Order: sequence, then C-alpha cells, then structure tokens
Amino acid sequence: MPAHEFESDTTTDPLAHERAHLAASRAALRAMREDAQNLDIRDVTANWVNAAVLQAQIDERIKSLADLAHTPLFFGRLDYLHVVGAEEAEGAEGEQFYIGRRHVHDAVGDPMVIDWRAPVSQPFYRASRKDPLDVGRRRRFGYTGGDLTAYEDEHLTDPAEAEQTSKLLQAEIERPRVGPMRDIVATIQPEQDEIVRSELGGTVCVQGGPGTGKTAVGLHRVAYLLYAHRERLARTGTLVVGPNRSFLHYIEQVLPALGELEVKQATVEDLVTGQIEVRGTDEATAAVVKGDARMAEVLRRALRSHVTLPTEPVMVVRGSRRWRVPAYEIEEMVQELLARDMRYGAAHEALPQRIAHAVLVRMEQSGEAPDDRVQNSVARNPAVKAAVKAIWPAVDPAKLVLRLLAEPEFLAEHADGLLTEDEQKAILWSKPARSVKAAKWSAADAVLIDEASDLVSRTHSLGHVVIDEAQDLSPMQYRAVGRRCSTGSATVLGDLAQGTTPWSTQSWEQALHHLGKADALVEELTAGFRVPRDVIAYASRLLPVISPGLTPVESVRESPGSLSVREVTELDAAVVAACEESLTHEGSTGLIAADARIPALADALTAAGHTYLSPGQETTAESRLTLVPASLAKGLEYDYVVLDEPAAVVDGEPDERTGLRRLYVALTRAVSGLTVLHAAPLPQELA
Repeated sequence: MPAHEFESDTTTDPLAHERAHLAASRAALRAMREDAQNLDIRDVTANWVNAAVLQAQIDERIKSLADLAHTPLFFGRLDYLHVVGAEEAEGAEGEQFYIGRRHVHDAVGDPMVIDWRAPVSQPFYRASRKDPLDVGRRRRFGYTGGDLTAYEDEHLTDPAEAEQTSKLLQAEIERPRVGPMRDIVATIQPEQDEIVRSELGGTVCVQGGPGTGKTAVGLHRVAYLLYAHRERLARTGTLVVGPNRSFLHYIEQVLPALGELEVKQATVEDLVTGQIEVRGTDEATAAVVKGDARMAEVLRRALRSHVTLPTEPVMVVRGSRRWRVPAYEIEEMVQELLARDMRYGAAHEALPQRIAHAVLVRMEQSGEAPDDRVQNSVARNPAVKAAVKAIWPAVDPAKLVLRLLAEPEFLAEHADGLLTEDEQKAILWSKPARSVKAAKWSAADAVLIDEASDLVSRTHSLGHVVIDEAQDLSPMQYRAVGRRCSTGSATVLGDLAQGTTPWSTQSWEQALHHLGKADALVEELTAGFRVPRDVIAYASRLLPVISPGLTPVESVRESPGSLSVREVTELDAAVVAACEESLTHEGSTGLIAADARIPALADALTAAGHTYLSPGQETTAESRLTLVPASLAKGLEYDYVVLDEPAAVVDGEPDERTGLRRLYVALTRAVSGLTVLHAAPLPQELA
C-alpha cells in the first residue's frame, strides 16, 4: 500500500485528477457560501422577530461554510463495489465518495464531498480486509499545508495485496503539534468510531489512558450527535465541561473546524458561580467533606427545616363575606406537599393556590360561581400570603449555605448522623461572614449553593453534556453537572490513573451514580496513538501504585530514542539546554515542572534569552516553548517535553499517591520525545 507522491500534472496522473477535484470542491463550497450570503429574506418573514431569528441562522450557516485554507476539505475516498443502497445487480458499477469535514455539493445538488458523519462515510473508519463493507478501495490523501501532495490506496478485496500500516495515517497522527488541539477526523480508529457514533439517548463513559484520543473522541461524538440530531440538540443545547480555562482554550477550535459553532464550553466553576463570586480557598480536608454526596442530604434537611406546620386558621375576607380554612386542613396540604418531595420553590408557589382552592370550594357550596380569576385573586390575598410566609417561607440558597458554614448549631442539627463532629468542624468557617456578599466563598461552596438552588427550583437540562478529565470531579460536582443533563445524555471522559484531586473518583461506577447516569455504558480505550511506546512504558511503571488493576496503554508508535532520562548537577542550566535541544526539532516544546519550580525556571529561561508561553496560549511557528506548571499539564500535549525534577512534582502534592499521579500526567504529555532531568533521586517506582 505505497504512498504516491506528486510527480507530474498530466491528465493520466491520478494525483492531478484528485487535485482537480479538490479545486472544484473548493469552488463549489465558495458558491454555497455566496448563495447563503445572497439570500433575500424580506418577503418570507412575517415580522422583525422572525426576520432576526432567520438572519441569525443564515449568519451561522455562512460561518459554517468558511473554507479553511490550511484544513483539507477532504481526506479520503471510498470506492464502493456496488451502488450504495441499491439492490445488487450483475455488473453494477460502484459509487465513489470523497470523505471530508463537511458536505459540499455542486450547482445541481450532486455531492462532491460527503460529511464524515454520514452513514455512507462510516466504512472509511471501519472497513477491513475481514469485513470490507462493500468497499473495493479506500484512498487516503496526504497534504502539505492546504495542498494535496500524496495519496495511498488500500484494496480491501484484493487477496494479493499484503496488509500494511498506512504511512499517511501514521504521518497524520505524528504531525507536529503547533497551535491548539486539532480534530482527528482523518485518523479515527474503529474502536473510537464505535464510541463517536453511539446514539444520543445513552450516556457513554470512556476510560482512556494517555494518548488514546479520549478527548478527541468525546468532541467528535458531539459533532456526530449534532449531525444526526441537529433539530433536537439545537433546541435543548450542548455543553463541553473541562477542568480549567487553559484546557478549554486548547480544545476550542476542534468543533468549529468540523463546522459546529453552537457548542458551549465551561468549567464546573463557571456553571455554579452565577450567584456568588469565588474569592476563597479550602483546605483539602474541608474541600473533601464539602464535595461529599452526604452534603446533599444535609442541605435538603436544612431547607426543609424552614417549613412550619400551621397552628392558626386562615381567614379570607372578600367583600362582606369571610371564608375560614381551618389549621388542620392547611396542615394536610403541607404534609401532602412534603410527601411529594417536590422542589421547595414549586411547593412555595403551590401552597397559596391550594389554600385558595379550599376557599373556592366553600364559595361554590354557598351558591357562588367563582372562576380561575377568583382563585388567583384569593391566592394573592394578604391573609393567604401571610400564612404562606409563616408556613413555607422563601429561602435564598446562598443564605442557607451561609448559615450551615457559619452556625455550628444549625449545621449540627442537620448533619446529625451524616457528618462526624470532626467533619463538621472541618467545614465550619473560623470567622463567620456577616453576609452573602462579604463571604469569601470557595469553589466547593459554590457547588453547595448550586445544589441548594436546585432544591429550590429545578436546574435547566441540556440535551447533551461532555465532561472531560472527569476523574477529578467530587461527588457534589458530578451532581452539579448531572443536573444539567438530567433529561439528556452525557459523554464522560477520563483516566482513573490521572486523578490528582483529594476527592478524585475511585471507580466509574461510583462516579456515574453521582452523575445520575448509573446505566451508562463504560468503554475502555487501551490503544495509544500519541505517546511513543518507550515513554508510555516508562510512565506505566507507576500504575501498580497509583491505580492497581488498570490496563496499561499499548502504544502503536515505536519512535526509537524518544525517551531520555538524565541525572544532572546544575539543574536549571541543564533544563535550559534541554529546551534548546528540543527546539531544534519541528513542533512544540513543553517544559513541565512542579509549581514551586516555575519562578526559578522562568528566570533561567529569561536569562538565557528565551521567551516562553503560558498554558493555553497558542503556540506559533515563532513561539514554540511553553512553561507548564505540573498542576495545569493535564489534557495538554506537546511534540517534545522536558520534565524538570520528578521528585519535586511528587513532593508538591499533599500525599504520595496524588504526587505520583501528577507525575504520571507530566510524563505522558509528549508526542515525539521526552527528556527527564533530575538532580534528586528519582521516585522509587521509576528507578
């Protein structure tokens, strides 16, 4: 299956033919965009609101039809043996489809490029010699910049052709990483494609070690679902939840490159800080308790404690008549609302209507004929409003959490049997805040307020949510995200071995329970396409300690000489030299170090005349070195990584297992080469 380089531009040259099709496809895409730009909606809209909505849709359509000069419009071709979807006929000639990032058609509507998500494109990823799926030839294309420069054929039904690894596929996987994360649409593997095309109704959890492509798989699943269920998801919304802003900035160009512009991105903190500003931090012990699922029941008890059973009747005066609803009848209403376990705020709204209905029954019994307007008027009667305020008062979620964290007696009353005395002491503020605005809320506090808010009024649910680096979420954070897809589905992405928070999950079964998706399908990706074999094997020495029983990643990439471990005496100088060595290669370089070492290394790089980027800043051909604190390395990747002092990375965490997990993350960020420099002894597990 040799790759064919461009040699001549003759009509008999297959590459010339393919380049002509690329030029024609780009011209057709430009025509599609111009057609959208020239649409006149003046005569098809009833009012300015409809016009604004339709114009916004057209504007999005125009954006999605942009031709990205350095992004291949198509990357493959399928030559089917027979006409797709037709009955097999003797001598029938097969169809030919170009597979790309989006659909392109010519002036008469015939397809020139087929969207990779279309059913007819699926064999590009799944066809094999054992099961060719009616594909006679699969052709892959190689590009330099935006120019088509090579092609490679695989004849799936030819027994004489030996099976070989695709060189173009391998080259695309190993292409240097400069700039943000890119899509993997040209390199999706069969096991990844199964996850990508999972149906919308089910939640999928992907356990994947470093370099298995789990993040890209999750993003491509969103793109697939938007293609297959666009109308539904346009109505309900989609969301990608990442661990930090740097990570979200790194991945933010993947979906737009696939023509999807409407997917929101956020961190968990972004989701839960609508009511307050996070200005404080928690000790690890307090954060673990606040993140425990038991806090949900503490909050529920505290909220319900505001309900007081009535002791007095309600007397409603209307004109010359008085209508009396006795206390026992109102108590029955309250008990029934409590038994239904409905949202606190919904019950607060329902109670005055229940009381008003009781008054209307009495009116009807006396011969009157009241209607719904009378019931609503009675529900707003001062006597009814005063009774509801006393029985089922409105509660502010932030004030509720403030009381729990500031008042030992209030917390003890509602945490009884749930939290130990030591756990209660851990989360109580040493200096109670006087008000919601004055409080120095932590990220964990914001999640508690979000939980309380949901107990008061239901959180809006989206159609689909992707959660990346999910192993680092606390049970309460899982609940916060789960509320936002309670009537939708989710894609959960993570690696248990990379859990580096004190509250990181121990099992996906546990995590999915807290998410509210206990019936989710758990898939495991173990084939590595990014990290070289020597590098992942070296990092996997840590697995028996950090995550016993987890299957190590088997890398498909040989890359001899990709790992170098050096003991040095002058650490800072050696690190600068190693960075200079890495920068002689094409692609990006990441210098990863313990957070405490970052200032010293920044000074050393500056003194040596090197500029550097921070995580999340986009690498360019001119700026290819990024200085990365170990705490922010997760999810990022660089062609070459220089790892400074592994022992310092481990020591920078509160316990050894978390430190070794942080080290595992740092060791597995390299795509082409890893240089490990140490002056102190290496951790025993790596020796």
